[in-house]
Amino acid sequence: MEGETFLWLIRHAPVDGAAGTIHANDAPADLGDRAQLEALRRCLPRNAASYASPARRTVETARALGLDAVLVPEFGEQNFGDWTGRRHDELAASGGEAYAQFWSDAARGRPPGGESFEDQVARVRLGLARIGAGPATLVVHSGTIRAALCIALDLTPQAALRFVIEPLSMTRIDRLATGWRVGSVNQRIS
Repeated sequence: MEGETFLWLIRHAPVDGAAGTIHANDAPADLGDRAQLEALRRCLPRNAASYASPARRTVETARALGLDAVLVPEFGEQNFGDWTGRRHDELAASGGEAYAQFWSDAARGRPPGGESFEDQVARVRLGLARIGAGPATLVVHSGTIRAALCIALDLTPQAALRFVIEPLSMTRIDRLATGWRVGSVNQRIS
């Protein structure tokens, strides 16, 4: 890939739904924090390419930021398969050995019918390869940002899961000719 790429990764707004739920792609965003959305909008580069996961919450967040984002399936959140739409407390109580075993090795574990975080890292790597030189804004998920940090810092997927990525936070990474550079992680803009 020719040239350097400068990435502004924004985690979508909180989900407008029950806390503790593994939300489906059609879960809406809670866009009530107008001050934070405006602060983010002001710090994003003008005339940058913009991308988003095809999930409803990322698309709605991108629009609230004034972005006309290209939807990139590779930037979707980890697929939790049969657990999608269910609450973590319910799964812990009734999920049996599969749920407990998943959390004992969350980087390699696969929910029934889903994918591992390692799978997500591989998928995000393909998505990042599609982004050309110059500035780009990505409105994505916490797992997608963790995967990008895993790639940029050459971390194990297990280590990358330690990052906290809050809703409406910004992470800055750059793909340079000499390798990756991380400017900030989970930054709250005010």
